[in-house]
Amino acid sequence: MTSPAFGEISQEHRGDWVRLRTMTYVRMLALTGQAVALLVAHFYLGLRFDVVLVWLVMGAAALSILMSLFLFPQTRRLSESEALLTFVFDILQLVCLLYLTGGVTNPFSLLILAPVAVAAMALSPRSSLVLAVIAVALVSVIGVTYQPLRFADGTVLVTAPILTFGFWAAIVIGIVFQTFYAQRVAMEAASMADALLAAQMALSREQKLTDLGGVVAATAHELGTPLATIKLIASELRTELRDRPDLAEDARTLCEQADRCRDILRSMGRAGKDDTLLRRAPLEAVLQEAAEPHLGRGKQVHFQLAPGPGGTDDHPLILRRPEIIHGLRNLIQNAVDFALSEVWVEADWTNQRLRIRISDDGQGFPPQIIGYLGEPFLRRRPPERAGQRPGYEGMGLGLFIAKTLLERSGATVRFANQDARSDTRAVKPLLSGAMITLDWPLNRILADRDAPLGPNQPLLP
Repeated sequence: MTSPAFGEISQEHRGDWVRLRTMTYVRMLALTGQAVALLVAHFYLGLRFDVVLVWLVMGAAALSILMSLFLFPQTRRLSESEALLTFVFDILQLVCLLYLTGGVTNPFSLLILAPVAVAAMALSPRSSLVLAVIAVALVSVIGVTYQPLRFADGTVLVTAPILTFGFWAAIVIGIVFQTFYAQRVAMEAASMADALLAAQMALSREQKLTDLGGVVAATAHELGTPLATIKLIASELRTELRDRPDLAEDARTLCEQADRCRDILRSMGRAGKDDTLLRRAPLEAVLQEAAEPHLGRGKQVHFQLAPGPGGTDDHPLILRRPEIIHGLRNLIQNAVDFALSEVWVEADWTNQRLRIRISDDGQGFPPQIIGYLGEPFLRRRPPERAGQRPGYEGMGLGLFIAKTLLERSGATVRFANQDARSDTRAVKPLLSGAMITLDWPLNRILADRDAPLGPNQPLLP
């Protein structure tokens, strides 16, 4: 297994998940249970088996546990191969015990499913498959040959061949099912963890960009007054030193450099301000800000905002949050990427909810994956869409991040394809591509126009 690149987000690189001390404690618990079962079977139920060999097998397992406790540090994590060998040892030890105590007819033979299921959760699919094959092979051996259990009077515990075959088949089916099921659950959990990490990184990046804009704006504001004072004094010196050409030239240069600093700070200040005033903004301004990086990419982006039934004519003043900006920007980028020539960003509102629709005139979402949109790691796109985003494999992570961030703000996100024949809106009669609908309860996104802004808080300590 290759190592992931620095900063890579992928569910295929689990790497060193299993801590040796945790596995040691679990193995210690399992060994204690085996010892208790053997003691009860021998002394209470009167079953007879080769006690010496049984306790030799138990002793080997106990020795391995003691070695892992005292020879390795508590923080040691097992590599893929080390964890696989540990699971193989546990299965082999359990199979040896079963061989000496009735084979697959022993009710405790079902315990062989435990290490197989745990391994499937912690190891890669290849290692899990190898372990499952080994387990099936060893179970098949003790299904054919084993030492039968005997009662206290020497009577052999005989099981009908059909029952022996049934026990074997049940264990083998259980191994296969547990391996597949646990592996799928582990992959889903790893995918979701990686995707949520990517969403958190995206939100953190958006917040840092916002904070950076605030720092720049604050710098421009704070330096504006001293620069104006410098220019005023330099202008007065330039007037008073007309009879001193050498000093007048210096004063003129000082004025020019002050103007240059003013222009630089003014351009830096346009990057954005993270003050209390801009924590809320009109809906149209937020949509324009989200779409701004994609307005010059050769596709027409149309904005249409109108009140719905019961809505006021004034555009709503909404919260300007990084997750809303980033989520909308991602969805608009997706529409621009796959549109033929036009993208529409529509919004309407009532006194209870706000709805935003982002649609395009492209081919729409592939029908076979439309039910899975918003899930991370959807693998590759259909071949017919491969040329629309060269170098982009379409893992679905972008839509997942956008959906997660927008739902965090209270939105309900729906993905669909629109039909031009059933679209009665005259503003875009030929639009038949993808459509993403966002619905917010108005109280979750609406900013209070009359609430006091409060003092600006410093962004840096």
